[in-house]
Amino acid sequence: MKVAMLVHDFPNLSESFILNQITGLIDRGVEVDIYTDNIGDWSHVHPDVNCYRLWENTYRLEKIPQNYLWRVVKGVGLAVRHLFTSPLQVLRSLNWLVYGEQALNLWLLYTAVSLSTKSYDIIHCQFGTQAYRGLALKRLVQPTPKLLLMFRGYDISGHLREGGETLYQKLRLHGDYALTNCDFFRQKVLQLGWASDQVAIHFSGLNVSKFRYRPRSLQPAERVRLATTGRLVEKKGLEYAIRAVAKQAKHCPNIDFLIMGDGPLRAALERLVKTLQAEAYIHFLGWQNEAQIAQVLESCHLFMAPSVTAANGDQDAPVNVLKEAMAMGLPVISTLHGGIPELVQDGISGFLVPERDADALAERLDYLISHPERWAEMGQAGRAFVATAFDLDQLNHRLFELYARLTSPGPLAVETGQSLTHPSAPAASRSALSPPTKVALPPNSANLGGL
Repeated sequence: MKVAMLVHDFPNLSESFILNQITGLIDRGVEVDIYTDNIGDWSHVHPDVNCYRLWENTYRLEKIPQNYLWRVVKGVGLAVRHLFTSPLQVLRSLNWLVYGEQALNLWLLYTAVSLSTKSYDIIHCQFGTQAYRGLALKRLVQPTPKLLLMFRGYDISGHLREGGETLYQKLRLHGDYALTNCDFFRQKVLQLGWASDQVAIHFSGLNVSKFRYRPRSLQPAERVRLATTGRLVEKKGLEYAIRAVAKQAKHCPNIDFLIMGDGPLRAALERLVKTLQAEAYIHFLGWQNEAQIAQVLESCHLFMAPSVTAANGDQDAPVNVLKEAMAMGLPVISTLHGGIPELVQDGISGFLVPERDADALAERLDYLISHPERWAEMGQAGRAFVATAFDLDQLNHRLFELYARLTSPGPLAVETGQSLTHPSAPAASRSALSPPTKVALPPNSANLGGL
């Protein structure tokens, strides 16, 4: 089986969930070619990238200029250059009588000159923002492959809000199947008109065995260490975490808050910490690699992920760093946001509070600090839940089985992902594929690739 995997950036250290799927499929005998808008730094990658020699099967998608006149000028040069090496592919991409808008706006041409082979069974778009490029690939490849779309967060929240409710309408008609990484986003896809038997939930998996579990406890005179990690952007809600910790520190000064990550809001957040006179116990550690994050979490007692809906509508699925913290035995505090309630069991593995509520965050933090005897049981519950619902090997196997069903002759027989308000049952009893930045494409269909 041959698969074309479309991603925006590769390799990307912050998107290990995509790398985990790629390597899991390769382990099952699938040939995976990676098509990306941006090829990253091969000298600074996850070890699996080198182990699987993924650079040998990674191809850059030719960028499509926003300005149509420049797109035509550049397109003429591309067509002439590739006409001798791939004449049929180039000529087919310009056939507007058959392919309509995607030929006229040259999306097919820019995609045709990026192709490494003419044969794929599956085209798997890892984000909805790649969907129209995936449709262009589907039209060029012979015989026609199946088009699988994966919605992960911004593509079905902020990007959808920017592009409007019709943004994915043509994909609904021409895509073969869709996955979402939580039920929260599955419901959004269904609201756009997708048939319920064409959309399933497929969590981002975690190799739990890589994360050492340790029951948390507090020794006499020991400072409580609280951590968070992620890009310092609005969606991560770090302002409210900082305010909550500063409030808690007024009557519980034995606390340290460690913030791992970097991003555009770092300077503003550092100013907030200074304004709150909290520099002594709130520390910015900057960007950390996977091993460094694990080392910090190993030394901590609690974890906080106060995600919020950003002004542009961007929302989170079940946050991967939350899974990692839970796998290591940390009780967690998070928010009633996006897909997070499908991961954190309120009162069992941690606590959930409303978005943008620093007082509620402080109250739950105060409870956990006052009741360290609960840490071990909550950490154990979180570890068990992640190991059951988000097991990477099981999820990769289910994805492989979906590929097989999509490519088998006859009617598509894929189990559907039904409503999943909280995956509290074992994975086997839940719906089919439930258990593993982003660039905003122009909102109108012509720029998106159209039809």
